[in-house]
Amino acid sequence: MAASQDEKARKFRALHAGPGAFIIPNPWDQGSARILAALGFQALATTSAGYAFSLGRRDGAVGRDAMLGHCRAIVGASELPVSADLENCFGDRPEVVAETVRLAAATGLVGCSVEDASGDPARPIYDHGLAVERVAAAVAAARALPFPFTLTARAENFLHGRPDLEDTIRRLDAFAAAGADVLYAPALPSKDAIKAVCAAVAPKPVNVLTAGVVAAMSLDELAALGARRISVGGALARAALGAFLRAAREMKERGTFAFLAEAAPMAEITSFMAAK
Repeated sequence: MAASQDEKARKFRALHAGPGAFIIPNPWDQGSARILAALGFQALATTSAGYAFSLGRRDGAVGRDAMLGHCRAIVGASELPVSADLENCFGDRPEVVAETVRLAAATGLVGCSVEDASGDPARPIYDHGLAVERVAAAVAAARALPFPFTLTARAENFLHGRPDLEDTIRRLDAFAAAGADVLYAPALPSKDAIKAVCAAVAPKPVNVLTAGVVAAMSLDELAALGARRISVGGALARAALGAFLRAAREMKERGTFAFLAEAAPMAEITSFMAAK
């Protein structure tokens, strides 16, 4: 019997309770979701960048309806709990954020994130007060659901040219006080920064993105710093596209096909996919 949304939600929430940390990989389509599930991961998270690239668009160029349709497809690809990267929840106003959370839950998701990045190059990060109001609205919408929806609040300073650790921690602490279940500051620059963030918001779990210096750290090292959840964002999609680019350039520039030696066997890929 298929797991209910409530069962998936409780399983997902329990993963954040430890011990240690877990990896939540980011598929960009149904096929990659099926492969990750078959390999034994315990939960999945969508990637806005990976999905946008699959449509031939840049990250941030996909509207809410299309993104929610994508989320529904990823949820349907396996029995795993799925959380979604919903960027800034597709609107500035707190009531839009709340509506996006309600719509996200209706797709079968058991969690999502809300960013404090505005998408406005002139003012890339929402003012502190509005950022907290938006998280509070998302939390209220999540708490009104009939299952434990996991709300992740993101402080985006380090991704948008504002390498201010003190302000990042201040924001995450305020998001935690507003009721966010998981805290997340992508692109933290050092082990010390990760440790400081995890300590500041404890006992709330912290998601860490494998980018920059983090890419050289292991799961155990990140857990020792206090991280509870490790995601890769669009990295799996970029890794796949990296292999695609190398193969395409080899054919175009050299007229050879050596890339085939590293291609996954047809039988193996087929084994992960649904028959119909």
